[in-house]
Amino acid sequence: MKLLDIGEITERSGVKPSTLRYYEEVGLIQSVTRHGLRRQYEPQILTKLALITLAKAGGFSLNEIAGMFSEQGQLQIPRDQIRERADQIDEQIKELTALRNVLHHVADCPAPSHLECPSFQRMLKTTGKRQQTKRNRRPNSQRFPIVLQAE
Repeated sequence: MKLLDIGEITERSGVKPSTLRYYEEVGLIQSVTRHGLRRQYEPQILTKLALITLAKAGGFSLNEIAGMFSEQGQLQIPRDQIRERADQIDEQIKELTALRNVLHHVADCPAPSHLECPSFQRMLKTTGKRQQTKRNRRPNSQRFPIVLQAE
């Protein structure tokens, strides 16, 4: 079996060497040996890194991601958590769609003042109600924050 060094892993996965070292430090991945100062990994690490990247994009924390792998490194997908996260993303899509619609309306509204526009007034009321509902649900929404920044 041909081992891949940290440079090859970085090149093929797009994950920075510092991130690989951090993942190793927190126990998400492990190198099998070193060649000089360069860490060496089994080729399967590329699949695991792709899964980690996907889970991070889905808003899972590194601790939650670590819980998705057994001690032997086998993937154990918590389907209930995945489904809950997908439902939260659906809700965020609805909220972002409504926000986009408001922004389009504000940009295109012919009214001299937006506060005089009945459509804009309705949108403001709807937004206020959504924010109140969101505040009441906050403990669950904080559990899986959306991550928009890639490492």
